[in-house]
Amino acid sequence: MFKINCLNPIAAVGLNQLTDQYTVTSDYQEADAVLVRSASMHDLELPENLKAVARAGAGVNNIPLDRCAQKGIVVFNTPGANANGVKEAVMTGLLLASRDYVGGIEWVKSQKDNPDIAKLTEKQKKQFAGTEIQGKKIGVIGLGAIGVLVANMCDRLGMEVYGYDPFISVEAAWKLSSKIHHVAKPEDIYAKCDFITIHVPLLESTRQMINAEAIANMKDGVVILNFARDLLADETAIAEALQSGKVKKYVSDFPTPVSANMENAIVIPHLGASTEESEDNCAVMAVKELRDFLENGNISHSVNYPDCNMGKCKAAGRVSIFHKNVPNMIAQFTSAFAADNINISDMINKSRGNWAYTMVDLESPATQKLVDDIKAIDGCLGVRIIK
Repeated sequence: MFKINCLNPIAAVGLNQLTDQYTVTSDYQEADAVLVRSASMHDLELPENLKAVARAGAGVNNIPLDRCAQKGIVVFNTPGANANGVKEAVMTGLLLASRDYVGGIEWVKSQKDNPDIAKLTEKQKKQFAGTEIQGKKIGVIGLGAIGVLVANMCDRLGMEVYGYDPFISVEAAWKLSSKIHHVAKPEDIYAKCDFITIHVPLLESTRQMINAEAIANMKDGVVILNFARDLLADETAIAEALQSGKVKKYVSDFPTPVSANMENAIVIPHLGASTEESEDNCAVMAVKELRDFLENGNISHSVNYPDCNMGKCKAAGRVSIFHKNVPNMIAQFTSAFAADNINISDMINKSRGNWAYTMVDLESPATQKLVDDIKAIDGCLGVRIIK
């Protein structure tokens, strides 16, 4: 029986994927696995029994990834599960920035008691006029699950689309419209595009990538859309560019004390993935990832350990080993199996940065002595008997 703790409310359609092998517990300390959305885990102790954390969403900056890796705790996310919801939010931001719908709606509210509102509208509407997006150039920085959908939709709307992603996956490349112009560096997007939308993860290499230097290379009157992470942009530089007119509009899904006070910014209260469909999709995907890991040892969409899959175990036994990515680990593991007279029928080893994961199928069931012997190897972080 596996115990699952939810640090945030998780959509019922996801929890319904759990079988009678699972129980949902309110006690975080006894959990085998945790489901989380936005709750911060950085100040939480990691229970000794905790094996996995699944984030029902893409961003994992609320989870201590390295600390989890050091304890052999796999952290999952759900890339692509909320992609359509975010894509639609980006399209909304694009249209809001092109025409002053927000100003127009607020003006109507201010005149709601005016009996001549219809006549006055014809005189006032010109102050809210804007431009059409058809024929305009848009640059999409980051062509992952969301970026590809955004690029393809903009193409269908008649925009000229430029895409930048040096690490685009084969799967994403297959989904990308052939009409998208590929560029070699973001500066090509800055120089050409009327609209720029960013869809990259927050890494040290991407932190404040939209800064004063980047903005200086952009076209005058550019519109910047940020539905990825607030820290991808230097908000002080953007505020100055908005004030000078260099940037026409900044559309952000992340209210901060700076962005909320920006003139000519459209700041949305983090609604990108706030749809019933996105929450359901993320919950279902997160639960499926946890189940496959807990029941079979397989890892899919982890952010701190390598993906690794051996399907369902058909052998007599299976163990999984978390360890440091250093030389001679596999040799020591196989020696431990041989010393306990246990034959290996299949094995897979994958690494990611400092961490590695090994799955071993056995011709006889694993013993507690074998587990103890492997745990005693320097560099081993944890061992699980899957079967």
